[in-house]
Amino acid sequence: MVHLITGGAGCGKSEYAEQQILSLGEDRNRIYIATMIPGGDPENLERIRRHRERRSSMGFQTIECPKDLGQVELPENSAVLLEDIPNLLANALFMPNGSGIHAGSMILSGFRRLVSEARDVIAVTDDVFCDGCEYQDSTKLYMQLLGLISQDIVCEADHVTEVVYGIPVVLK
Repeated sequence: MVHLITGGAGCGKSEYAEQQILSLGEDRNRIYIATMIPGGDPENLERIRRHRERRSSMGFQTIECPKDLGQVELPENSAVLLEDIPNLLANALFMPNGSGIHAGSMILSGFRRLVSEARDVIAVTDDVFCDGCEYQDSTKLYMQLLGLISQDIVCEADHVTEVVYGIPVVLK
């Protein structure tokens, strides 16, 4: 099963995604793929520590994967929560030794590998397309690639949900 969850910043999509994994039952290996690169900011590091502790209490094993999903090794019978695609894209597109312009195809290739190996994959993405602002070319490229990645995953997904102010709205 593939489920894409989208929504704006702070809308509750991460919590909803966690609940979706938990609802799949105890018989799966719960894997949380964390894509954020921990910064040196003490507040950021504390937030990461709290999140890991909370996820661990829910039975998640955390795998840090800031760039290359294709390298992730999964145990059998895994339910994967990929948090989140926008971070993964930013890392691959803008980081030194990232995949640059090929970031979109690299992410989709890695995502397909996850889907082929895991029993369930729930992926979280952001709706960054609604503010109507004009951006620099690099940001426009990021947004274009995120849109293409999301469209591709929607086509493969069994379920698509947008979380709006904490309320899940089923789209597919």
